Amino acid sequence: MAAGPDAFRPRRPRLLVTGFGPFPGVPVNPTEALVEELAAQKERFAHLCDLRTEVFPVDYRALPGRLEDIGTGFGPDIAIHFGLSLRATGIQLERKARNVIAEGKPDDTGHIPQSRHIRADAGDVDSSLPLEEISDALQAEGLPVGFSDDAGAYLCNYLFYLSGAHFCTGFAPSMSGFIHMPPSAVLGIEKMASAASTIVDVCCRAWSRQAVLSD
Repeated sequence: MAAGPDAFRPRRPRLLVTGFGPFPGVPVNPTEALVEELAAQKERFAHLCDLRTEVFPVDYRALPGRLEDIGTGFGPDIAIHFGLSLRATGIQLERKARNVIAEGKPDDTGHIPQSRHIRADAGDVDSSLPLEEISDALQAEGLPVGFSDDAGAYLCNYLFYLSGAHFCTGFAPSMSGFIHMPPSAVLGIEKMASAASTIVDVCCRAWSRQAVLSD
């Protein structure tokens, strides 16, 4: 009996999209609104992926546990993390998470980590998102986009590192990375959400191609 067309069609990936809440000096984080906008359009992505959205607190001590809960309860294949860069003039596709923590900079709870490193005796972690494809797609939409090798040394880099290094129990997406958005005065929420939708589309299609090749 011949196999039907569905036999060669990969399952939809489980995709996690995250943003951050406010942090010292930034009472409103636009990536929170970005994630909420995607959540409101969840059915739009149903043919591409099983989408889950989360807004994380800017809290060093809470993040590992949140990732472990998501890993064991959802098990994302793809994790796309968004954060705010006050210095960005466009969308920044982060290529590398560094094993470093900013010195003397408190999170939103006032906590300051004592270590300068996320993990002892570990190296940096590269993004596994299809960054070149994402860049091409965003440029085709006329959106400002560029690459960065410095995700900072605060919670954005911390999350990027934890997600890509698979140090949190159960959280091991095969495709993971971080994208910095500029302030909403530079790029409005509507355009941010449009960019995020495009990024989701590109990542899902790239993951599906890999899944077909690995079968």
